[in-house]
Amino acid sequence: MTLSLATAGLAACGSGSGGSEAKAYADGQAFTMALAADPGALDPQGGVGGTLLQLTRFAYDSLVSVDAEGEVSSQLAEKWSVDGTTVTFDIKEGVTCSDGAEFTAQTVADNISYVEDPKNQSPFLGVFIPAGATAKASGQTVTVTLAAPAPFVLASFAHLPMVCDSGLKDRASLKAGTAGTGPYTLTEAVPGDRYVYEVREGYAWGPDGAKTSAKGTPATIEAKVVGNNTTAANQLISGELNAASVSGQEAVRLDAAKVSRVDAQAVVGEQWYNHAEGHATADPAVRAALTQALDLAELQKVITAGQGGPATQLAVVAPVGCTGSSVEGNVDDNDVAAAEKALDEAGWAAGADGVRTKDGKPLAVTVLHDSSIGAAGTAAAELAVAAWKKVGVDATAKSLDQTAIQAAIFGTGDWDVAWVPINVHTPDQIVPFLSGPGPAEGGNNFAGIANLDYDAAVKTAMSKNGAEGCADWLAAEASLFEAHDVVPFANNLLPFYSQGAELEVVGNVVPTSIRMLG
Repeated sequence: MTLSLATAGLAACGSGSGGSEAKAYADGQAFTMALAADPGALDPQGGVGGTLLQLTRFAYDSLVSVDAEGEVSSQLAEKWSVDGTTVTFDIKEGVTCSDGAEFTAQTVADNISYVEDPKNQSPFLGVFIPAGATAKASGQTVTVTLAAPAPFVLASFAHLPMVCDSGLKDRASLKAGTAGTGPYTLTEAVPGDRYVYEVREGYAWGPDGAKTSAKGTPATIEAKVVGNNTTAANQLISGELNAASVSGQEAVRLDAAKVSRVDAQAVVGEQWYNHAEGHATADPAVRAALTQALDLAELQKVITAGQGGPATQLAVVAPVGCTGSSVEGNVDDNDVAAAEKALDEAGWAAGADGVRTKDGKPLAVTVLHDSSIGAAGTAAAELAVAAWKKVGVDATAKSLDQTAIQAAIFGTGDWDVAWVPINVHTPDQIVPFLSGPGPAEGGNNFAGIANLDYDAAVKTAMSKNGAEGCADWLAAEASLFEAHDVVPFANNLLPFYSQGAELEVVGNVVPTSIRMLG
């Protein structure tokens, strides 16, 4: 989203460029990178998982691009303007799709209409495109009319992938194929193993005019599913991989081996509670107790292997829309006595076996965490489970890959607590995950959060332009933490390593930045 993603969450993120010394570039080579999990279906407008977002970028373009400093530059659009609730994009001439068809302004309008239609259940609605927007094409100009002001609208459109006409007409073809204008075309898809892309000759409309004719551009890109940090580190050192996001103690080993790295700021610890009826976490007292029972500072140290820091706000991906802290002073400190008192007063009585009950039902919760984080994530989850058991909660930790976690939170609803860091650039991008309809109604609010204070502060923030509303955005987030709706507890600089290639990471790897070293 990004929602963008490295080693954890629905999306990981960052910015920077490779640290290799200047060397001769080599043409005709293959670039191989690791994916932390299989992306599932490849429809670029159908999911927000980090691995899918990365693969999408190889084959699809957006209207504009945003660099690490927040500067907007051309991509499919050569000109753009924002005037209140009217946004216009002038589409470049000569842009073609992978099947040779012309990419037009009408194609852009059709993409926007598809995402805006609730029946299509695109998770990008309200995230990378404001809800209620309509689009009309005239010649090579697209005019987008917003239902209300959108303070970071260009930053959002920079992350909306554009599908070509053939894919719009046959969405099923996008599950294991590509239909985009991007610099690469998918040639092989082996789910759970690898995805191979071939460079497009003549591509010349990348970010700020980037071309695939540039010296050192890979002839092919192979994205391999490598769900284990140790394996990815070993393959980087051996040369089997050119790039991978690796964290924890394996990152220490790669640093010692002097493998080039780019650091990406991200939320890595973010605790969500299921508010749906039938789950113990629907009880505000239980959410408060689960939060107060935890030593979040210690959890932060464990999940980041001592390399991270405390959470600050919900949107920390460079380029960030707002700076400041909505967390400080608004997330409860560790207080076991307060946790026990909250449960007592809510009628959760201590049992002889140490597990609290209410109306004959035990207080049981399962916390889902991402297996790709490795030992650090497992250790942190076990620490949380131990803390909850001390206050009478029958807690269980369950390690799942990113695809399985998304299936649980957006599909089955079979979860109580989930560690799912959603990494975004601007605070408006995460709003659909914190309010509004849930997955059953075509929305993204998988936790079922309904916080009137948050909604009111968001309404105020949305009426202001960009950073002018940052104080309101931080106040909105604070209301979530005070109500124990969601609990961010750890940030980290997630390292992205490269060997035998130079590259830039802005949210994820920028395909046109990759240069193979001779």
